[in-house]
Formats: sequence, C-alpha cells, structure tokens
Amino acid sequence: MTESDNATPPAETTWDTAVAGLIERLSTAQTGLLDLLASKREMLQRQDHEALASLAPEEAALGVELAACHQAREALLTRAAGEGLTGKTLAEASQSLPSEASAALVEPLAAAKKRSQLIRHECLAQWVVVQRTVLHLSQMLEIVATGGRSKPTYDNGSTLAKGVPQANSGSLMDRAV
Repeated sequence: MTESDNATPPAETTWDTAVAGLIERLSTAQTGLLDLLASKREMLQRQDHEALASLAPEEAALGVELAACHQAREALLTRAAGEGLTGKTLAEASQSLPSEASAALVEPLAAAKKRSQLIRHECLAQWVVVQRTVLHLSQMLEIVATGGRSKPTYDNGSTLAKGVPQANSGSLMDRAV
C-alpha cells in the first residue's frame, strides 16, 4: 500500500466512516509519537546521545505518517464541503451529520485533540531542555576559551596600565599568536 493510498479514503465509504478510520490511524500515530517522546525524555535525562540518534528513523517515519494523516484530513474536509457538510475542522463538519453519527465521533475527535496538545507540550519541554543544554555548553566553551577571565563590561582604559597588554587570551590560545 502506498502513501497516496492512505491519503484519501475510498469514495464508497460514508463520510463519518472515513473520519472514524482517519481518527483510528491518527490515534495510532499519536500514541506512537507519545511513546517515542517519553523514550526521548528518558534518554535526555540519562544523556544517552547514541540512543537518541537511534530514534531518528522512527521519528521520521512517524512524521511521514502524521503528514499523511494531515493530507487525508484535508481531503475529507474537501469531500465534506462537496457533500454539504460545513466546517473548517472535522469536529465542526461532523456536527452537520445526523445526531447518531455525530455523537459517535465526538469522543474520538476530542481524544485526538487532547493527544495533540500533549505532543505539543512534550515537544516544547524537550526543546527547552535542549536549548538550555546548548546555552550551557556555549558558556562552558567561552570559559575554556577565555581561561575563565571575562572582559569588563565597561572599560574606559583607566584601569589598565598603558602599553600593558590585557590578559584576555585563553588557555587554548597561544599568547604569541
């Protein structure tokens, strides 16, 4: 089965059945991504960079699957508009269905929305951790490069002896250079 086969539901299915199938597919992808993010969080805590790198293929595959779900969602909304169902989201469009069909989609759509919020929250939390790590490493490199001595923020030259070079080279730099 190709990715394009997954992008649009078969025309013979009813709209609500197609939405239910998409929600099931999305739920599987979201659950897989939440599991992956939980593993990633543990690896970040353990500072296991090799294991983090090994997650990249699975993360990419989940990204492709979520993109395919998004394309299928767009196709369903286009189909819904063609069938006279109004709404910019699947939840809004499903409210135009008869009450039985609409009620069957309320809980799964709400659950998918909640998982989406959890994914966004977890991704943001991990992004913050990684950014703080990069900032910390940058500061450590600066300390090593300057030998732990920082330049004064304000210096009008009065505190330095004229003609005496300022000691601002680090342990990695040869003073003769």
